[in-house]
Amino acid sequence: MAGAAAVEHRDRFGLGWRPELAAAILAHLDRIDLIEVIADDYFDAPRRDLRALRTLAAQVSMVLHGVSLGLASTVSVAPGRLDRVARLLEATGAESWSEHLAFVRGGGIEIGHLAAPPRSEASIEGACRNLDRAARIVGCAPLVENIATLVAPPASQLDEAEWIERIVCGAGVGLLLDLHNLYANAVNFGDDPHTFLRRLPLERVTAVHLSGGRWIDGPYGARRLLDDHLHDVPPEVFALLRELGRLAPQPLTVIIERDGRFPPIARLLEQLDIARAALAAGREAAA
Repeated sequence: MAGAAAVEHRDRFGLGWRPELAAAILAHLDRIDLIEVIADDYFDAPRRDLRALRTLAAQVSMVLHGVSLGLASTVSVAPGRLDRVARLLEATGAESWSEHLAFVRGGGIEIGHLAAPPRSEASIEGACRNLDRAARIVGCAPLVENIATLVAPPASQLDEAEWIERIVCGAGVGLLLDLHNLYANAVNFGDDPHTFLRRLPLERVTAVHLSGGRWIDGPYGARRLLDDHLHDVPPEVFALLRELGRLAPQPLTVIIERDGRFPPIARLLEQLDIARAALAAGREAAA
C-alpha cells in the first residue's frame, strides 16, 4: 500500500482518530506515532474530507479500521463493500487496514452490532474464503480482530482461542489483538486471561487494541464486563500488554480506542505512556 514502505520496524503507539479528539491529537503529534481511522465513517465522504485525510496521513502514519464487513460468516462479503475499502486506502494513503472476526448481517438484515458467530468448521471456512476474497479485491489482506461477546455463541464446536488460530493461520493473515476484548471474554466466561493469551498464535500479532469497559449486571446475579470504549484502560489490560511484550518479540502497533466520555488529551497521552512502559517491561523481561 501507499505508506507501507515508510513503516518502521519498532513498537509504535497511537490513538483512534475521533472528531472530538482531532484538534488535541494534531497538537500533540510529537507524542503520537500513528492514528487509526474508522473506515466506515469515510466510505461516502465528500472529496474534501478524503483530501483532508490524505493530508493528515502525510503528517502521521495512518491505518484504517473497518466495522461492518462481517468477515466471520458463511455468507460471502459483497465485492462492492470491499471495493469501497480499496478506494479508501488509495484515496487516503493509509498503510494498512483491519476488520473484526464478526457476524453482522444475515439474509440482507443488518443486526446492528458485532456478533460472535458459532465457532465451527463452517465459520472458519467462511472466514477464510472472505479473507481470500478481501485480499484479492483490496490488494492486501486485513489484520483481523478478536471481538468481545456477552453471550457464548450457540452451536460452537471450538473454543475461542482455537477458532481464532484456525482462521488466522488458515488464511495466513495477521492478528489485531484486542486485549480488553480478550480480558472481558476471559473473566465473563471463567477463564484465566493470561492462559488465554498464551494459547493464541502470538507470532501473528502485529497490532494491539487497548480500551476500557464497565461492569454490568448479568443473569442470575452474575456480573459481566462490558467493552464499551468509554473508560480508561484498566491495569489488568496493561498487565496483558506486558506479558505480550515478553512473549512476542516482533514490532507491535498499540492503539488506544476511546469512543465517548472523552477525557482531557493529557489523560490519553498518559495512558499511551503507561502502554509504552508496559510493553518495554515485557521486552526487558524477555531479554
